[in-house]
Amino acid sequence: MIYLVYAHPYPSQSRANRILLDALRDLPGLEICSLYDRYPDFDIDIAAEQAALGRAGLVVWMHPVYWYSTPGLLKHWFDKVLSYGWAYGDGAAALQGKDCLWVASTGGAAETYSVAGIHERPFVDFARPIEETARFCRMNWLEPCVLHGAHDIDDAALAGHASHLRARLQSWLDLNVGTGTTATI
Repeated sequence: MIYLVYAHPYPSQSRANRILLDALRDLPGLEICSLYDRYPDFDIDIAAEQAALGRAGLVVWMHPVYWYSTPGLLKHWFDKVLSYGWAYGDGAAALQGKDCLWVASTGGAAETYSVAGIHERPFVDFARPIEETARFCRMNWLEPCVLHGAHDIDDAALAGHASHLRARLQSWLDLNVGTGTTATI
């Protein structure tokens, strides 16, 4: 099973993330948790989230990048759900060996994430805290799927990115459903 944690504070205002999410909705074995729909009061059902993560072989964290990080509710979700003794720490192995795919979108074009760009760093530098979150929980960090320029991307390029993301998840399903083992994409 794939558990997709979707964290967009204004989903109705996001053309790019809506199209990416819509491209995935009918995948078999996909469970979507829209954090801002499910927990508008930030009162996260920790047991339910941990149970969903327990069922998953692949965890997807999908969100727009806000101030070089995650939206506030996803950070809160990390703090509450990925708890000591369950996700990390002595004897914690709930997420060990599960695959983790980060699906992020940025407003800025790819070239803005460079030494010469407005952000003065490559995008990978901003990915480190998310990657380390997964690795600290002993998850397998997969190559992220990043959509740059989400505000200005043309329809064809956005459709191509959505198709690529869907193909990655379908490939993971094809490799993992019914095998009893986990192969990465």
